[in-house]
Parts: sequence; structure tokens; C-alpha cells
Amino acid sequence: MSVVIGEISYTNIMPFFYHLDRKMLGEHHCQFVPQVPAQLNNEMALGRIDIGGISSFAYAQHAQAFTLLPNLSVTSYGAVNSIFLFSKVPISELNEKKVALTWSSASSVHLLKIILEHFHSLSISYTTMNPNVKSMLREHEACLLIGDDAIVAKREYGQSLYHYDLGELWYEQTGLPMTFAVFAVRNETLRDHPSLVGLIYRSFLESKRESELKHYQPMIDAILKTHGGKRSFWEHYFQKLCNDFGEEEQKGLSYYFDLLYKMNYLSQPINKLHIWDGAMSK
Repeated sequence: MSVVIGEISYTNIMPFFYHLDRKMLGEHHCQFVPQVPAQLNNEMALGRIDIGGISSFAYAQHAQAFTLLPNLSVTSYGAVNSIFLFSKVPISELNEKKVALTWSSASSVHLLKIILEHFHSLSISYTTMNPNVKSMLREHEACLLIGDDAIVAKREYGQSLYHYDLGELWYEQTGLPMTFAVFAVRNETLRDHPSLVGLIYRSFLESKRESELKHYQPMIDAILKTHGGKRSFWEHYFQKLCNDFGEEEQKGLSYYFDLLYKMNYLSQPINKLHIWDGAMSK
């Protein structure tokens, strides 16, 4: 039986995948399946993917079925540079207005709801759409884009639209990091294949370390060919992201979950993050 690894195609999660020994993992019956975040969240919930980097909100929805892997996340302390609210008007003028949401993320969508409804006390009408600035703003005052879609939109519309970095807005209000994605494994997979999960975990960790050690340069070379942009942007982008998941990142994530429960976006409170304590011993 193979273990299925979900692989998000966004650049922000590439440090964990770029330097993987895929041949070795394939010989150990690991299978990689490319997904966008929303698809991966759904496939893991259905049990068709065993392990991967999922939206933090998706973990909260299925916390009893998943175990988190330590030291791995997509987190920002302040600006994340790839999750933006683009708006025709200042954020303070969005009350009673319509906002279009990308369908490709859960964490960022709910972070935006916290920012608009809790921090700014605004009443908003939301529509979920395909991530395209022009079509989203045709009948909406603002739109949320994430990942590479947001990076490209910032290049094209950064001068003509108001734009707000959600990581920066969160940090200004809380002083805490925001963890957008966590690495999770299904409990059944961890129970049935602990040694293989350990191998996959250490492979993720080693890819992360090598990415950081090389200052992301080989990965940036590849990104420039596929995504364009300037090297200086990508260097700044990856240096600003936090790839860890320690005590402070967990504190920020727990506060995010607390707010979502208070706002009735989670049906149950997340009183404890279930983190694998045997990660390095297997």
C-alpha cells in the first residue's frame, strides 16, 4: 500500500518539496499528487491523500482526524507578500459592500473575515469566485487573492488599487505570527505506517533545511523560469516567510482558532493542537 503525499503547486510551500529525494521516496511506495489548497484540504478529509501541507482552517475542521508535524509550516511575522485584499476603496469604506473571495484557500478566507468583521466591525457580503482580479471586481468592491495569483495581481494592479497584506494586518492587531498552512498526516496513516511517515517527515525537514542553507537560490532559479518577476522580489519573499512551527507559531495559530470559534466559523473549539511527538524517533 502506498502513502499519498499531496503537493500544493504554490511557491510558498516549495522549500519543503524542492530538495526532496523523490526517487528514494518512490521506492518506499510514496506517491505525489499535485493539488491546489482547497482540493488538498478536501482530499485529505475524504482520506484519499495521507499527508501534506493543508490550510490551517482545514486542520481545525478535522482536528480529530489529523496529527500535525512539528517544525513545518507556512507562517508570516507580518507581511506575507502573497495574500492580498485588493479594493477599489479604503478598507474602512467596505461596510455593507460586496467582497469576492478566491475559492482556492480556506485559511486566508477566514483570516479576512476576522480582519473585516472582528477587527474593523464591518458587515460584508461575500461571493466565492475563480481567482481573477478583473472578473472579481466587476461587481464587487474588493477581492481576496492568495499565492501566486496574488503575487501576479500585485505586480499588475499594485498601483491602481488599494491593496492590503493580510499577514501584516493580522500582526498589527495581534502581535502574533499567522500560520497559513500546516503539515498534517491522517491518524490512520500514522498508526499504520509510522516509520514511513517518519521518513517522509525527515525528508520534508531536510528539504527545508537545504532550501534555507542555500538561501533558496536553486529554487528561485526555477521559479524565475516559470513565474517570472525579479530575483530580488523572490529573495525577499522567502526570507520573510517562516518555515517553522514552534511554540510562538502555535500560539498565533491557537488564537486564530479561538477567534474563529467565537465568530461561529468553527463548530467546536480547538483546545489543543495535536502534534506528533515521535517525529524524529521513527
